[in-house]
Amino acid sequence: MRIRIVTGATGQVEATLNKSITARAIHEALPIEARANTWGDEIYFSIPVELGPEDPREVVELGDLGYWPPGGAFCIFFGRTPASRGSEIRPASPVNVFGKVQGDPTVFRKVKPGDRVRLGTR
Repeated sequence: MRIRIVTGATGQVEATLNKSITARAIHEALPIEARANTWGDEIYFSIPVELGPEDPREVVELGDLGYWPPGGAFCIFFGRTPASRGSEIRPASPVNVFGKVQGDPTVFRKVKPGDRVRLGTR
């Protein structure tokens, strides 16, 4: 499954979802529109999906998409966060990794808090 992530700062960015329960639930909830929050090199925002942990990860990779169960949030990881140690990318707490940005995820550094983010299917 593929989705589009659209912001005024980045334009349209494609992402590929994995075959997890989390990915399917988020895909079924599309389209979603929200306002971005930032935490280091992470964008996150609440989405209308409620799921528990599914193979949660404490450290993620550049470009990973994660679902943060405590906040019901969609997360885009494009670099270090305030919780990172060394060069790792560490969420505030474990996330369900459900997809990956295609191309250069550092384009999301242009997104500012409060910017509109739209998620949709291709």
